[in-house]
Amino acid sequence: MARGDVVFAPDGERIELVDIGTELILDHPLVRVWDVALEAGGRHSWHLHGNPYVVLSVVGSTGRMDWLDGSPSREISEYSGGAVFRPVSPVHRLTNTGDAFYRNRLVELKHLGELVPTGPVDVGAGARSVHGVRPPGAADPGDGRVPILADAHVRVWTVTLAGGDTVHVDRIDVPHVVAECDGELEGAALLSSVRVAERGDLDLENTAAHPRMWFIIALDYLKEDAR
Repeated sequence: MARGDVVFAPDGERIELVDIGTELILDHPLVRVWDVALEAGGRHSWHLHGNPYVVLSVVGSTGRMDWLDGSPSREISEYSGGAVFRPVSPVHRLTNTGDAFYRNRLVELKHLGELVPTGPVDVGAGARSVHGVRPPGAADPGDGRVPILADAHVRVWTVTLAGGDTVHVDRIDVPHVVAECDGELEGAALLSSVRVAERGDLDLENTAAHPRMWFIIALDYLKEDAR
């Protein structure tokens, strides 16, 4: 189901679904990436996730997820530079319950969902990063990447570079998504801030005078021996 499809609440209310995000940034054969931006108190209306997905928190806040089927609401708290890996989920809406702007990049994983002939892959409960805590079993790559989330299906790192610095990441053995963590990007700068890289080395360069951060998502479910 997608934008414009109609569902009904338990009380019979007619609900027209909206897009998963507020703006589509990238539609690639492997992933679809959305920008989700909410002012304080803002709400992203009823929508449905048909693909497992990764949320990259660019500007953190607290929030509440309400479920159309009447299940208990879920209170969430996301911090800038954090990540969440989630399975497909029923129709829900998201409210920014904080007192400041909230923004994330939401990455749909097509080969775990819509491109699987038998239906979405059961990825379990998913995973969530914890601020300042290295995920259990995640090694330090020693090349500037900081591991923040580790799951059998995806790994997520952040890389922070001072102005003018560069970093070289030796061979990443799976396709990976690279997304800049900057809550002020708009227009062409926003659209160019996310890309998909094939297996191999990765070079990042900060051409600005101020520090910048990037997320790197390794799509481990695409390992050749896992197909």
